[in-house]
Amino acid sequence: MRHRRFRLSHLLLYALLTTGSLVMVTPFLDMISTAFKSQTYVLEVPPTLIPREPTLQNFVDAWQSNHFALFFRNSLVVAVSTTVLSLLVSAMLAYGLARFEFPGKNLVFYAILLTMMIPSLMLIIPQFMLAKTLGLRNSLTGLVLVYTAMNIPLNTFLLRGFFEELPRELEEAVLIDGGGHFTIFTRMALPLSTPALATVAIFTFLAAWDEFTWALTAIDDATKRTLPVAIATFQGEHLTQWGLVFAASLVAILPVIIVFVTLQRYFVKGLTSGAVRG
Repeated sequence: MRHRRFRLSHLLLYALLTTGSLVMVTPFLDMISTAFKSQTYVLEVPPTLIPREPTLQNFVDAWQSNHFALFFRNSLVVAVSTTVLSLLVSAMLAYGLARFEFPGKNLVFYAILLTMMIPSLMLIIPQFMLAKTLGLRNSLTGLVLVYTAMNIPLNTFLLRGFFEELPRELEEAVLIDGGGHFTIFTRMALPLSTPALATVAIFTFLAAWDEFTWALTAIDDATKRTLPVAIATFQGEHLTQWGLVFAASLVAILPVIIVFVTLQRYFVKGLTSGAVRG
């Protein structure tokens, strides 16, 4: 009887998980299906998940219309630049907080943690005023610097926990061999922290790629828009052409999928190691 109840509970759990997965995946599958449909079959009744006459024309039209390729390039430049700069600054800051002792060390770390508790929307006005004062508004450079600053607290928190778990014997061996702290950081700490760096890179790239509010606030020039803002405008201009809109959305999420698939083995290892311990 106990074994039967155990099997029944597991079957019920699997059924609930399967139902939840279908509920979450179905809209995405419908978006993929619609992206490959011509306008004639988009609103057919009853709807079909597999297109009758699949076509790539929506992707061609989406890429060629409304400067979509330019917006894609803008987002790619901003996301990659933000990821590289944020990783560099966060890694150095996290390593300093993990390995060096100095007055106010804990105060600095807790101050960094405190900034993570502030909703990003509350910072829009200060960010706007600062960007305007520094001449960074309406530029991709301004987006990169703001996104970098927004991602540094979380990245530092994740990397600090990982750096603290690195064996100090390795550092002592480098120092005995005549190496300095910069050598330790670049040739020992960073290579051993690949899982944590990959985890941070995924979070940072995704945050910079999908960010909408600051990009909408800071950018006035249409040629400097990023994809989230461009797709919002694109959706308004092609409201009834859902195949075109969904094709543009699929193209927009491809870089995120590629980054995650490329780094997923490091990502999983990073989450199951000291990378998430403070």
